[in-house]
Amino acid sequence: MSRKGVSLEEKRRRIEKYLQESGDFFQLKELEKIGPKVGVVSQSVKDVVQSLVDDGLVSTDKIATSNYFWSFPSTAYKIAKKNALLKNQIQEAQRGREPSEERDQVLAELAAAESEQKTLQSELQQYIENDPEIYKAKEKAISIAKEAANRWTENIWTLQSYCVNKFGMDRRDFDKSFGIHSEFDTIP
Repeated sequence: MSRKGVSLEEKRRRIEKYLQESGDFFQLKELEKIGPKVGVVSQSVKDVVQSLVDDGLVSTDKIATSNYFWSFPSTAYKIAKKNALLKNQIQEAQRGREPSEERDQVLAELAAAESEQKTLQSELQQYIENDPEIYKAKEKAISIAKEAANRWTENIWTLQSYCVNKFGMDRRDFDKSFGIHSEFDTIP
């Protein structure tokens, strides 16, 4: 006859019950010593406590180099109340979603409408290049870029004139030094 161990849920319940009844704070080493007293082998105490922490039933805090664990009945009550509320919300959300012919028909119509929308969106993308508003925006951007290019051309000419007059430099030498081609001019 093989002896069966205690289930994980039972271990969780025992550790949680002990923490709540004691109303005290414990380090993991202390809980590992207490574990066998409540029927949980010390090797599994760490995993059980961690699962309780993950579920929010046991609180933990690191103070200096030590981790402390505790649980109060009020915390367990709040968690149980929240779980019950969530289960009720799930049940309410599932109402009206039972399989039926009408639901299947509505879902098929939805899938068809989504498919049609994708088709129309892809068709719209083909025409977006000819959109008058986008065309006007591009024309405006081109105009602004032209003005900026002409302004910089004039700035270069001003700098060229300054260097020629101030330093007695020949215009061709200036152009050659700065890589300015003979066709350099404003954009009409």
